[in-house]
Amino acid sequence: MAACLLLLLASTAGATFRFASYYADHMVLQKKPAGAVVWGYGEAGANVTVSLSRDCKVIMKKMAQVEEHSEAWKVVLDPMNHGGPYSMKAEQHSKGEPKNLTLQNIYFGDVWLCSGQSNMVMTVSQIINASKELSEAPLYPYVRLFTASLIQSKVELQDLAKIDLQWSIPTAENLGHGNFSYFSAVCWLFGRSLYETLQYPIGLVESAWGGTPIEAWSSGRVLQECGLPRDVRRFLRPKLVSGPETPSVLWNAMIHPLLNMSLMGVIWYQGENNAFLNTDLYNCTFPALIADWRRAFHSGSEGQTQPLFAFGFVQLSTFRRQHQDDSFARIRWHQTADFGYAPNKRLPNTFMAVAVDLCDEHSPYGSIHPRDKQNVVYRLHLGARAVAYGEKGLVFQGPYPVKVVVDEARGLINVMYEQEILLLLMHDHIFEVCCSPQLSPQEPCQWVPAPMVSASSHTVTLSSPGCRDTVTRLRYAWAEWPCEYRRCPLYNRHLLPAPPFVMDTLR
Repeated sequence: MAACLLLLLASTAGATFRFASYYADHMVLQKKPAGAVVWGYGEAGANVTVSLSRDCKVIMKKMAQVEEHSEAWKVVLDPMNHGGPYSMKAEQHSKGEPKNLTLQNIYFGDVWLCSGQSNMVMTVSQIINASKELSEAPLYPYVRLFTASLIQSKVELQDLAKIDLQWSIPTAENLGHGNFSYFSAVCWLFGRSLYETLQYPIGLVESAWGGTPIEAWSSGRVLQECGLPRDVRRFLRPKLVSGPETPSVLWNAMIHPLLNMSLMGVIWYQGENNAFLNTDLYNCTFPALIADWRRAFHSGSEGQTQPLFAFGFVQLSTFRRQHQDDSFARIRWHQTADFGYAPNKRLPNTFMAVAVDLCDEHSPYGSIHPRDKQNVVYRLHLGARAVAYGEKGLVFQGPYPVKVVVDEARGLINVMYEQEILLLLMHDHIFEVCCSPQLSPQEPCQWVPAPMVSASSHTVTLSSPGCRDTVTRLRYAWAEWPCEYRRCPLYNRHLLPAPPFVMDTLR
């Protein structure tokens, strides 16, 4: 052991030979079946040896050459079981004196990327029960944290330009660093929940920026696919901007540098800004972003990150209680690629946490920033267990209707669910029907409340409002603030809320 310690102390790094920015002591690397990618910079043409050791015993060696153009080297480690600690040594062999670098206290587990805007950026000190959550942080030393700095770029960067929190063991200080700073409460609670379920190390990488639209996180490929301009002069300024809005600048600076990383999955909390910007293009931009990130991470990691890695997201909560605009309702719908639920045909291998019932009118950070992130993460965690980890028989979605039948003779509408429903309360306005002579974009709906009159285990019966025209469509919770805190009418037995929907009716 003394000889090993002496070797570590003797390690030195040259001016150009280094690991990429997000390789450091205390990090978590992706476990098998993926091989973890390790890369860095060195002298062009030089040979690099990367060795992995445990208890001073070398268990793996990999060789690479520094590329002439990029001055970067890259190796893919053999797939490793979860666990640790390991040390990693990189040695550069060139015409000059050999140089070496050593990292310590490395673990293998699952690595998750957490991205989005301010509801992802909120720290543990800003959420409910913050003192308790912060005091328990040291109980989870195998959940490791990393936060990229807020950087934007006009061009795609190879590596992160700056880091706010290098790989760290969780403490009350780095989890409660400051408002809307590092470290993300949603990311932390999600990783902690995964650790409690899986009982092996979890690495959490936060790359998020408040007040940002999806276009800033999208590559030029996504913008082109959805018909969006790259020219910022044609890009409208949303009402909630506090971060950069220019197309692709966060993709360039905060996502593209991470592409070589081997990942298990991504969680995403974003959309509020797009309630005021390109709202009805979100059903293109969001699926396109997911598909593009998947292709890019799979390619950048030499195929180690799965091509359809799991992607979880939070469907938006609430903002303004009395506002009549339906932009938040439309964004929630478009977050599902207009299916109402996830996963679906356009969003395969995704999972969604419904948050429409987690309003927080008195949040000191504004009602758009609800403090109950524990329930958000509980719902995300269920989805991850089912979708990312394949846990069979796990209910991770609230009840969704299979059909809506209009009984014109009796003046009733029956909404039929596949899941057993739990009725918390009756509501006169949360269901609405479209009174329209025909379904046509030229004939906008007249939406009229359809009061709930009864419910059974799988059916909700509504009173038809007596439209002059035919009832052609039904919608549920289609409002910016449809219900009170955890008091929407419909849940399942696991207390997962029924998501908003709009659906054609049958006769």
